[in-house]
Amino acid sequence: MSAVITEKPALREGAFGHATGLVCRECGHTVELGPHYACSECFGPLEVAYDFPAVTREEIEAGPANIWRYKALLPVPSDIEQSPNTEPGFTRLLEARNLAAELGLTKLWVKDDSTNPTNSFKDRVVACALSAAIELKAKVFACPSTGNLANAVAAAGARAGIKTVVFIPSNLEKPKQVNSAVYTDSLVAVDGNYDDVNKLASEIAGEEEGWAFVNVNVRPFYAEGSKTLGYEIAEQLGWRLPDQVVIPVASGSQLTKVHKAFRELVRLGLVEDKPVRIFGAQATGCSPVSTAYKGGVDAIRPVKPDTIAKSLAIGNPADGIYVLDICRETGGAVEDIDDDAVREGILLLARTEGIFTETAGGTTVGVLKKLVETGQLDTSLETVVINTGMGLKTLDAVADSVGPAATIAPSYAAFAATGIA
Repeated sequence: MSAVITEKPALREGAFGHATGLVCRECGHTVELGPHYACSECFGPLEVAYDFPAVTREEIEAGPANIWRYKALLPVPSDIEQSPNTEPGFTRLLEARNLAAELGLTKLWVKDDSTNPTNSFKDRVVACALSAAIELKAKVFACPSTGNLANAVAAAGARAGIKTVVFIPSNLEKPKQVNSAVYTDSLVAVDGNYDDVNKLASEIAGEEEGWAFVNVNVRPFYAEGSKTLGYEIAEQLGWRLPDQVVIPVASGSQLTKVHKAFRELVRLGLVEDKPVRIFGAQATGCSPVSTAYKGGVDAIRPVKPDTIAKSLAIGNPADGIYVLDICRETGGAVEDIDDDAVREGILLLARTEGIFTETAGGTTVGVLKKLVETGQLDTSLETVVINTGMGLKTLDAVADSVGPAATIAPSYAAFAATGIA
């Protein structure tokens, strides 16, 4: 299945780098590179297939300090650095000694994507989607979003000089609305949840010519951007894979692409092969994948989201079944926590490592804690937890949980009486 961008865009040579086509993840049917997102044979999802060249560690390390150091492994042209974009990625990987000690872990790292240009990992995927949109000669760059994606699309479109239109649920956190509206005057709030917004976007993509919806008709290219998280983790660990990774699950795409990245690095001889246990994290108020995992079933039953973790509030996750497969195959798990535990996770990361995460990160840290407490995660193994966004975007989540420890008169005696010293 494809959606209208132009009738038949003439692609320049190397427009998608070393990508060779789009292959169905269900039946293996292959279609040409273009604005296609569902298999014409079985309606399964499509993903990018490649014929990778030989790539060395030294070549990658000589590249820019952003995701384009991995351009040979992405569906982008070799001259991608010449195209105006937000240049995301190569964010810090911090050894979290204090959090590790608090939870009883031997070795723990935080991959902190809150330092990306619009303060979330979405800048990675949007950069790849923007490249595809430009190569396909799109006139409008658009998305349905739970917030972070809208921020990233609006900023990237502004940088590239392309019209952007972003669609969000009308009840989205105010900071995320503002963080999109500053970049575009075409922010559209829709009465409904994310799944309603996504359905509308699919309808528009099928009707309006020249529109590139990042997570609809250019979704296969968009999703590949998440691989760079996996590439960076391995490179920043000294070209080796971790033992365990805990990843938030909304649509599930990020988890599947981090796994794909690890397998590609092994296949290219850039890292040694080893078992990596992969864990998914959800909020209980929107936990269809966790529910299926715990129930031992393969089908994902859609739910109506009801959680403060709005960036994870996708009730019908497109990649949910693939998350189940990966977590089961690698010996990991999918777990969920309630909203109080999400808030606790935000404060725990902030007060142990000085990282202020949003509700998605609070979910991931909270799930990490629960995995340790329930014995599902091996505390002796090296573990990476992914923080996908900045806490300033979801201030309301913890606003009632923090504040002044005391309000005092401007005197030493008043301060001494607080017992803080």
